[in-house]
Amino acid sequence: MVKVMASGVFDLLHLGHLHYLEESKKLGDELVVVIATDSTVRKLKHEPITNEFIRLEIVKSLKPVDHAVLGHEDDMYKIVEELKPDIITLGFDQKHDEEKINAELSNRGIKAKVVRLPKFDADLNGTRKIIQKIIGWYDFQKKMDEIENKK
Repeated sequence: MVKVMASGVFDLLHLGHLHYLEESKKLGDELVVVIATDSTVRKLKHEPITNEFIRLEIVKSLKPVDHAVLGHEDDMYKIVEELKPDIITLGFDQKHDEEKINAELSNRGIKAKVVRLPKFDADLNGTRKIIQKIIGWYDFQKKMDEIENKK
């Protein structure tokens, strides 16, 4: 049985997330997804829109996902040691350095293969794109309201 591990924030779930998980699942028999904790997201990316427990429950409910767990805050390799995946997938836009990951896995005696998945292009395939579209819509709506109020 081949265990695949995918990880991420999964804030404002979108088609890019689903593609990442579906492609990860194709590489093995079991897909375990590690959800970044709120404090990790704050340190590395942004203020999460939805909290870690909401993100965890949503990801758990997705069809390709067999199991989902919260990651650790202090050491991202600790969860890898616990889960013992055969394959670790990285999304095309994740800012992880594959060489550094492979070196640390080797140092810890973890025999997992790291696979970078190919780029996926779709409208609104990223959380930042979704946020920008909402801001754009809000700005447009505000201008329309101003025009309407001048009449």
